[in-house]
Amino acid sequence: MSLWDIFWIFFLIAALQPYLQRRYLESQRQGLIAKIEKKRGSRVILLVHRQETMGLLGFPVMRYIDIEDSEEVIRAIHLTDKDVPLDLVLHTPGGLSLAALQIAWALKRHPGKVTVFVPHYAMSGGTLIALAADEIVMCEHAVLGPVDPQLGQYPAPSILRLVKRKPVERIDDETLILADIAEKAVKQMREAVKELLRDKFPAEKAEEIARALTEGRWTHDHPITYEDAKNMGLPVSNEMPGEVLQLMSLYKQPVRTTPTVEYLPVPHRAPGRAEHP
Repeated sequence: MSLWDIFWIFFLIAALQPYLQRRYLESQRQGLIAKIEKKRGSRVILLVHRQETMGLLGFPVMRYIDIEDSEEVIRAIHLTDKDVPLDLVLHTPGGLSLAALQIAWALKRHPGKVTVFVPHYAMSGGTLIALAADEIVMCEHAVLGPVDPQLGQYPAPSILRLVKRKPVERIDDETLILADIAEKAVKQMREAVKELLRDKFPAEKAEEIARALTEGRWTHDHPITYEDAKNMGLPVSNEMPGEVLQLMSLYKQPVRTTPTVEYLPVPHRAPGRAEHP
């Protein structure tokens, strides 16, 4: 065997390694999803957005909720009998409000119980989807977020505050148009949240929660913790199944040269503490 042959063998192995690793992780995920479905008697759907790399160049690309996501989630719901519970695992920074609302309506209209699991975060449109669930299961440090509409780089509530504080003759036409759109966007989102909560809360409580999440009370990236969500009155639980966390560990970020977080991946117990069976 020549040096040239060895080079090509090495090249082929290096080229195939990411593909084989990806297929292995897919197989592991499918097996664990089937295990959870059997244990809970449910349909398990995952909506997970990780930072990915683009092609061979390795540029990082952030993923968000888009129409393709809504199509796939709704298709999975349509393939599920109406009496079968739905378990949706959410890990997302948010995304397109239209797509998030389509998913939320589909979940709300499903007759069986709908549970949303948030192991780490479900911000913005992810929170909108979670509001459609009968139960939201969050880890101790998981967070939701406000759902106030964003117009380009500006929060809609902030645009409305601007036009209220500034004389109209000193506001340019473009800002006035944005304010008109912002007013409609906030009203539409508030009504959508109230409708998602209508079967779970009295009208006054649904209005209170909808206003808190849409009026710009916080910045758009403000973390709403499990305790905050519970105090708000949302149907949250902190009993996260271990299988869901195990499933999330099979959604790897692109490989970095040097990891930014590193630890020994084994349970670390205090001296003298008995091991769980």
